[in-house]
Amino acid sequence: MKKELFDELLEGVKQGAAIMKGTMKPLRTIEFPESQVLKIREQYGLSQDKFATLMGISVATLCNWEQGLRKPEGPARFLLRVAATHPDALLDMVGNKRLRKQA
Repeated sequence: MKKELFDELLEGVKQGAAIMKGTMKPLRTIEFPESQVLKIREQYGLSQDKFATLMGISVATLCNWEQGLRKPEGPARFLLRVAATHPDALLDMVGNKRLRKQA
């Protein structure tokens, strides 16, 4: 790995640690209102159980997101963004095309 790339990666890790410690605010955030989470799941045509499996979360967590009781954080927000904009990429990533809604 080139030194400049390594230095950039290292700086990103340091910033991530500072954000997690609360000593630095993130430069950007991705918000997903509960209606958006439900819309993404419906786009896939999946039950809560199957969508939770696809996302690698519990059904209870998904329910909390859809009801607005909790909000997705960190990597989950990013994964939802991928799910919303590139559904094939997400399905390819988990290697389970059977979850796709049958047309």
